[in-house]
Amino acid sequence: MKKRDKIIYWIATGWLSLGMVSTGVFQLIMRNQEIDFIANLGYPAYILPLLGVWKLLGVVAILLPRFPLVKEWAYAGFFFAMSGAVYSHFAHGDAAKEFFGPSLLLLLTVISWYFRPAERKVSSVNP
Repeated sequence: MKKRDKIIYWIATGWLSLGMVSTGVFQLIMRNQEIDFIANLGYPAYILPLLGVWKLLGVVAILLPRFPLVKEWAYAGFFFAMSGAVYSHFAHGDAAKEFFGPSLLLLLTVISWYFRPAERKVSSVNP
């Protein structure tokens, strides 16, 4: 792996982790602002702690060494959660500024996944 790729990976993964932890904690503790925000999009408040726990577990999965299959699941979860958030804002007719956070986290998810080192990838085994 090139040094440049490793730097890109760790910068993207660091910012992705920071974003997922910060939003995950706020969702987990169910702040009134988060409840109002998710209710405005038409989702029930009880989904917040579940999303928060999944985000925190996903961050642990992508940061810890080994377990490449778990990392793939975490990246997939981040991708689906953030693309779903972007779509929800679009379907709700929100202003463009509402798309920024989830779009950035979606982009960071893709960059982190693409530039991850070989030891963090699921190796294909030919039978």
